[in-house]
Amino acid sequence: MVAPLSTWPWEYLGSLKYLIYGPLLAKLYYSRNFEMDDNSSSTWCLHLLILCSLRPVVYQFWFTFSYMLFFTRTRLIDHRGVDFKQIDREWNWDNFIILQGIMAAIGGYKFFDEYSSLPTWNSTGFFITILLHIGILEPLYYFLHRYVFHNDYFFSKYHSFHHKSSVTQSFTAGSGTFLEHIILSMIIVIPVIGPLASGFGSKSMIFGYILMFDFVRGFGHCNVEIVPGWIFRLFPFLRYILYTPTYHSLHHKEKDTNFCLFMPLFDALGNTVNSKSWELHRHTSSGLNGTKVPDFVFLAHVVDVSAAMHVPFSFRSVNSVPYRFRLVLLPIWPVAFTMMLVMWGFSKTFFVSFYNLRGKFHQTWTVPRFGFQYFIPSAKDGINNLIEESILRADKLGVKVISLAALNKNEALNGGGTLFVKKHPDLKVRVVHGNTLTAAVILNEIKSDVKEVFLTGATSKLGRAIALYLCRKRIRVLMLTLSKERFESIQREADKELQGYLVQVTKYQAAQNCKTWIVGKWITPREQRWAPPGTHFHQFVVPPIFAVRRNCTYSALAAMKLPEDVEGLGTCEYTMRRGIVHACHAGGVVHSLEGWTHHEVGAIDVDRIDLVWEAAMKHGLKPV
Repeated sequence: MVAPLSTWPWEYLGSLKYLIYGPLLAKLYYSRNFEMDDNSSSTWCLHLLILCSLRPVVYQFWFTFSYMLFFTRTRLIDHRGVDFKQIDREWNWDNFIILQGIMAAIGGYKFFDEYSSLPTWNSTGFFITILLHIGILEPLYYFLHRYVFHNDYFFSKYHSFHHKSSVTQSFTAGSGTFLEHIILSMIIVIPVIGPLASGFGSKSMIFGYILMFDFVRGFGHCNVEIVPGWIFRLFPFLRYILYTPTYHSLHHKEKDTNFCLFMPLFDALGNTVNSKSWELHRHTSSGLNGTKVPDFVFLAHVVDVSAAMHVPFSFRSVNSVPYRFRLVLLPIWPVAFTMMLVMWGFSKTFFVSFYNLRGKFHQTWTVPRFGFQYFIPSAKDGINNLIEESILRADKLGVKVISLAALNKNEALNGGGTLFVKKHPDLKVRVVHGNTLTAAVILNEIKSDVKEVFLTGATSKLGRAIALYLCRKRIRVLMLTLSKERFESIQREADKELQGYLVQVTKYQAAQNCKTWIVGKWITPREQRWAPPGTHFHQFVVPPIFAVRRNCTYSALAAMKLPEDVEGLGTCEYTMRRGIVHACHAGGVVHSLEGWTHHEVGAIDVDRIDLVWEAAMKHGLKPV
């Protein structure tokens, strides 16, 4: 049975819940247009809407800051990461802002006239607010939190929902049940009502206290320790004045200590300070907690300016779902474009995300270059230098495997990673392009009864390997290539008796009777029209081709689903669905799990395609 008031009244409205602000907007419009002599009510409605709009920005600030891992990695408190289950559970974290907006709107009718006449500033009112916060709100919250919220019944029916988030983030602060937030809203408003009731209220006091409350609350849940240890060494009493993210993180992990709102003083008075609080803070604030060395690194790059807004430190509602262009992000496009120029001029490879798999720590690093830059001849050396620096950095750290993504392993750029392995023959880190598994994924998508395929991009590493593998399976391959020399080179690699299965074609018309297309280079909608109805397009081209034929089907980019026991994965990889990564990423994962000691660079070893596929299946990776 669901406990009374444990669910939110607008739980099933989805994004339509923001229509709850509609009456405030209507009141504002009506007051401004039909009550010209009295704008007191419209002033309150306007300021309340502004306040409700600013509050999510505060929590977004802490979210963005904490996920800028290139800044915060050495001060992360918990390295387990926030997974998709927690993200979904906290999806409606801002319900409490809507609730408090409703309560303020209802209560506001009693002092509409008073609010419009409030001064902008009143120092006495601020002083009263501080006294009420320390003298009433802090001890009252401590009492309710310890003896009510953590009471066996209340905890199991209500507060346990908040504690399911053992790895905190700023949005965790708002994750709770309806009844909890009703109680919290009733006590949190005390320091605001006090100055208003005593005649010392001000508009800046209302805005300042509410926003500062949100700021400190988001800070305490951000999972990054930013309070330096030397402050507590010089001024020991400060540790009882303001909690730290480390302090509150312990409460989420162990539950029976550190109950305070913001001031550990009340935990000290109640003898509920966790004995590990100060030592753990010293360790985390020193940066020692962020020295965990990854076992595996996926070296990615940015696709385009729009995709740059899909980074983990942007909006959670964007990066926790597959990438797609959204008009709502258009106003931020100039910011992303400016950042592209800054990265082009100054940035180095940076750390963007991580997850854990079977005791191995996996990270994603990003080369600060966008897709189009890889095709600028003058940029080639600079990009290779960035990739080389990343490989050497990984080698110095003790990383076991580094996998090159997409254009970072481009044949024309660095020979699929061969350039770096030859230049640094003593590398301990294994450099992997992951294309062997990419080829395996594409080949295992092809139905067993297929007798003929049409292949574009046959001069690439993948195209060559796919062509040779298919002809070994006695499947006729129509290879679209304008280079007779390249075709003959691939044909010579085939066994003599299988050379007849490789057929060079130079026009798309040659495939008008073939219903299996493997696309390795961009093809236009016009070129797709040569495919007969019922054709299935397999592809290994980035970005994927446009799906314009309604009477045909299209596969996604070669990808695999990570094993079910992956931990802390909360970001989608480009256009991939949750838990799914590009095949080259998965290829590096398999290389790491198998403990292989060879580099996988340059041409694909066709003899290893089945071996790598079987290893992927053994470790629980699944085809999409």
